Amino acid sequence: MSTGFLSVDLDALTANWRSLDAMTDVETCAVVKADGYGLGVAKVGRALMKAGVKRFFVAVPEEGAILRHAVGPNVEICIFAGHMRGDTDMIADMMLTPMINTIGQLTRHLEALPDHPFGVQLDTGMNRLGLEIDEWASIAEIALTQNCRLVMSHLACADTPDHPMNRKQLDQFHLMTDGINVPRSLAATGGILLGPEYHFDMTRPGIGLYGGAPFADALPVAYLDLPVIQVRDVEIGETVGYANAWTAQRPSKIATLSGGYADGLTRALSAGANLWHGAQPVPLVGRVSMDLITADVTDLPELPGVLSVLGLDQTVDELAARAGTIGYEILTSLGPRYERRYSGA
Repeated sequence: MSTGFLSVDLDALTANWRSLDAMTDVETCAVVKADGYGLGVAKVGRALMKAGVKRFFVAVPEEGAILRHAVGPNVEICIFAGHMRGDTDMIADMMLTPMINTIGQLTRHLEALPDHPFGVQLDTGMNRLGLEIDEWASIAEIALTQNCRLVMSHLACADTPDHPMNRKQLDQFHLMTDGINVPRSLAATGGILLGPEYHFDMTRPGIGLYGGAPFADALPVAYLDLPVIQVRDVEIGETVGYANAWTAQRPSKIATLSGGYADGLTRALSAGANLWHGAQPVPLVGRVSMDLITADVTDLPELPGVLSVLGLDQTVDELAARAGTIGYEILTSLGPRYERRYSGA
């Protein structure tokens, strides 16, 4: 085949969820937005549901509808974006739980779907989504006497354990929610690792499920292999790729592989990334183009049919560091052209 193979280890995924769940004494949910962080929300959602997840989080109702079709009616699906204009029918039909972010959203929800469950998102300092303290004070009594299932906020700096923002947001969340009779949630993956005082009634791990930092003990979940389309001999002084970006300093064998920035292999990887043949690194040479990349396979003992991008020898965070980004972006950018192969669960 001429497309890359994205292999997803569902047993590793569920093992990561169980490990994070074991760190707390509260309910552990799962964030599966952006198509299960690029790995396929249907398979990811079903595997996590079988492992014990009873509540999922996605970004928008359209994602929730896809997940609902995959996992059926017996789990809760929460929508971070809340109840936006035009979403009422989908929220009702797909049994979705919007996380209310504004007073206007609360008004819309209670008028359109007065008996339908919802949650509330509070802004404790991130200044991205949620009600600020004065807004919350003005509507808390109304919200908490309706079918409110959850009050949550989100940490801005949880991947930096010593950052003072963590304590500031924790204190603000206590100030805004202590004494309420509705379950509370503050911690995603990083918040779980900060310790029990951040756990409240429910945690919502995301990136840690998929093998990413800051969960250092996470098992790798995604493996990406690219097929070699052609191998050519390149003489000293010849160039490879757009803009003559790489010049051979010795007689070289250059492999052209199927995969490029249209598949989530960002152009920034042109600056010195590696592919892998087993445990042997293979330097990427020239520029990453839309559909193709080139690698110097001169030092391999045999001509390869496939080279690895993600695997045991190069994690998603290590690849991200090469590109000057984060593992989240690498995973969620993995393109639709890969053949996805699932194992386990």
